[in-house]
Amino acid sequence: MNFLEFAVWGAYLTSMGRYLGNIGMSTDIGWFYSMQGIVSIFMPALLGIIADRWIPAQRLLGFCHLTAGIFMMLAAIYGMAENGDSKFPVLFTLYSLSVAFYMPTLALSNSVAYNALTKAGMDTVKDFPPIRVFGTVGFIITMWFVDIMGFQANQNQFIVSAALSVVLFMYTFSLPACPITKGDEKKSVAEALGLKAFALFKRRNMAIFFIFSMLLGVSLQITNGFANPYISSFAAMPEYAETFGVQHANILISLSQISETCCILLIPFFMKRYGIKNVMLIAMFAWMLRFGFFGLGNPGNGVWLFVLSMLVYGVAFDFFNVSGSLYVDKNTDPSVRSSAQGLFFLMTNGIGATIGTLSAQAVINAYTTGIQIGEDFYTIGDWQTCWFIFAGYALFIGVVFAIVFRPKKEHVKF
Repeated sequence: MNFLEFAVWGAYLTSMGRYLGNIGMSTDIGWFYSMQGIVSIFMPALLGIIADRWIPAQRLLGFCHLTAGIFMMLAAIYGMAENGDSKFPVLFTLYSLSVAFYMPTLALSNSVAYNALTKAGMDTVKDFPPIRVFGTVGFIITMWFVDIMGFQANQNQFIVSAALSVVLFMYTFSLPACPITKGDEKKSVAEALGLKAFALFKRRNMAIFFIFSMLLGVSLQITNGFANPYISSFAAMPEYAETFGVQHANILISLSQISETCCILLIPFFMKRYGIKNVMLIAMFAWMLRFGFFGLGNPGNGVWLFVLSMLVYGVAFDFFNVSGSLYVDKNTDPSVRSSAQGLFFLMTNGIGATIGTLSAQAVINAYTTGIQIGEDFYTIGDWQTCWFIFAGYALFIGVVFAIVFRPKKEHVKF
């Protein structure tokens, strides 16, 4: 399940910016990536409530993937029919409908996994990370496939994603059943709708945790949206045009996911030994290094800085996203587990990622410009300043978090 879940995303997440730039939408890349955040503001929480109350999570997971796959295929067909002359409103609408149903599956798949592990009498903190590794492997394989097949700059990456969504839809019929909360007792409106998860904000430490999750979520989609266009932009400089990184940006970026695979396995040790605060702090400073190394590197003699940026990504992403999900799971009642995961996703990939992607696009538009060289489009300019601005933000959030967030030991049940 995890393999297919992230293979669907890996087919286009890191290369879509390159495709959009190639069809003249370089200034709109941020809107496409921010839509993942916008739909995450309400869809994961809404479907998490449905999974808690009415439809088993594994069934809802399959339905969402089928619907997302259909709309993604329609986006590919439209792009193919227009042959590079796609109109923003049409392509954006089809893509948006697809991600509206895909994004909730990231939280739903966590709920399905935690339920299965709990039923089997296993420890989610210890046993989930090695399983989650297969998600990263799936992501890497589709990244490489799209790169090697020459799909980075065209709509065929959407076809790969759509096909995998349909495969996962069929696979969900083999997943263990997830319980739904039933009962004839009278409930308040909030309880009936599954909104009890929002009561977590009444707990000071959980409220602070969610707020800083949102602030750190600002960083989540920046490199996914702009790393490929940035590295590819070096093709406009003759001394870098033929370097491996420029020719195979997706494969270079995939080092990030390879690092992620290794770092997931470190989570049980770090969570048990250092606790959620220190793990989150490590993630925040790793984001600072991620952006800083991008700003300092190049695909020539500075490619080692790009490699370092890719390596620290595993720490930046996993120590925040996976550890945060486990923390929420351990500090919420099972009756609102899906809703709580949806709320965490809302704060991070929803509000945080939306603000971050649109802000990053504004910064990049201010310091760069799109040019056409032959048949190709590139975004060139002062990329270094952009990356340093992003690094400075991550550093600031880390310092404030270290001062403000002070979880009580008895509340951290690892």
